[in-house]
Amino acid sequence: QVQLVESGGGLVQAGGSLRLSCAASGRTFSSVTMGWFRQAPGKEREFVAAISWSGIGIYATDSVKGRFTISRDNTKSTVYLQMNSLRPEDTAVYYCAASRTAVVARVARGYDYWGQGTQLTVSS
Repeated sequence: QVQLVESGGGLVQAGGSLRLSCAASGRTFSSVTMGWFRQAPGKEREFVAAISWSGIGIYATDSVKGRFTISRDNTKSTVYLQMNSLRPEDTAVYYCAASRTAVVARVARGYDYWGQGTQLTVSS
């Protein structure tokens, strides 16, 4: 079992930056794949980024690549999502997810554990 707690969301102006954190507990963090997803009102949950146990990151194409950076600190059992050049369309609830496997998935069904989510609102 893995417990995930996100933090760092809030209100930011367009063009600003914010860093989300996700603290994990319960399972050996260094061996799990971690991901970030987001869900805007009325929309499906969508993949944002993921990172392998070794620190290799992958990103959703077009929407966030070049602006968002995923990283992890295995000593702190924490994964981060640094978000720069934020846009109003980035407004959503951001969810941290963990997988029991080493597969770095871009879909929600590839993850077994989820945090409660943290709200990001980007004002124009």
